[in-house]
Amino acid sequence: MNNGNGAAPPLCDAERSVLLLVDIQQRLAAAMAGDARAAVIRNAGILAESAGRLGVPVFVSEQYPKGLGTTEPDLERRLGAGLTRVEKTSFSCCGDDEFLTALRELKRPQVVLAGMEAHVCVLQTAMGLCAAGFQVQVVEDATCSRNPDHRRIAMDRLRQAGMIVTNTESVVFEWLRDARHPEFKAIAARLR
Repeated sequence: MNNGNGAAPPLCDAERSVLLLVDIQQRLAAAMAGDARAAVIRNAGILAESAGRLGVPVFVSEQYPKGLGTTEPDLERRLGAGLTRVEKTSFSCCGDDEFLTALRELKRPQVVLAGMEAHVCVLQTAMGLCAAGFQVQVVEDATCSRNPDHRRIAMDRLRQAGMIVTNTESVVFEWLRDARHPEFKAIAARLR
C-alpha cells in the first residue's frame, strides 16, 4: 500500500491529525456485546485523553441522539473541553456539510477514526473522508459492531479501499514519537 506517490503511508502525526469518535452512544452501545463495548469505550477514552494532552482536535458525532441517546457517560468524562460535536441523521459524518467545513478549516490531512458501528457509520464516514482527500486511519480496537462478522468485513473493506487499519497503542505512540516527549509518562500510564 502507498499514498499515491510510491512512498509508504505516513505515521499518525499529532500536528497533522484529527480524532473522530463516531456514535459511541448510550443506546447503541447497550446493543453491543459487553467485551466489545468495554474495549471501545476504554480505547476511545485513551485516544481522547491522549489527543487532549497532545493538542489533537477531537470531533464526536452522535447519530440521532433523541433516539440513540448521547455519548456514553464513561467516555464523556474523558473528553476534553475543546471538542466539536456533530449531531447527524446521515450515517456518514460527511453527510453533514458543517462537519466537512469545520474539518477542512483545521488544515489537518489525517483523520484517526473510531466508533460504532464499524460496518455502517464508521465505514461510510471513512469512505467519505477518503473521497474528500483525507488520510484515514481506522482504529480497529476502538471500533465495533453488534455482529463481530460485520466488523471484520468492514475492516477488510476499509483495507481494500486503501485505508490504514491500526490500533490504539500504535496511534498514541506515533503521536508521541519519542519516549522523551514531555507527555510520554502520563499517556503511557493510561495504556497499562
